[in-house]
Amino acid sequence: MLRTWDFPGTLAFYTGTLGFDCVSGGVEAGWAALARDGIEIMISVPNAHLDEHAAAFTGSFHFRTDDVDGWWAALGDKARVCYPIEDFDYGMREFAVYDNNGYLLQFGQPLP
Repeated sequence: MLRTWDFPGTLAFYTGTLGFDCVSGGVEAGWAALARDGIEIMISVPNAHLDEHAAAFTGSFHFRTDDVDGWWAALGDKARVCYPIEDFDYGMREFAVYDNNGYLLQFGQPLP
């Protein structure tokens, strides 16, 4: 569950930029379940019972794909890039972008 203080912007980023479908919830509900290509993720407004004021996740989300070059072509000029697509010594072809909240999204594919 990703919490966001800009719920409409986050919903727009994940559906418009990343191509997820909103399968339930929405802006009025304050939460949404999103899906694409067998990937499911949920977003929500902050929980009123928690004393949170900003995104505080310290990791990254890694999307393993069979078409990392296709993802790069679709996202490389539409999102803030952390690092461009490249082949790494550990056997992955990857890139990373930030969503509208600053969450780090990494996309990777094993090298042949």
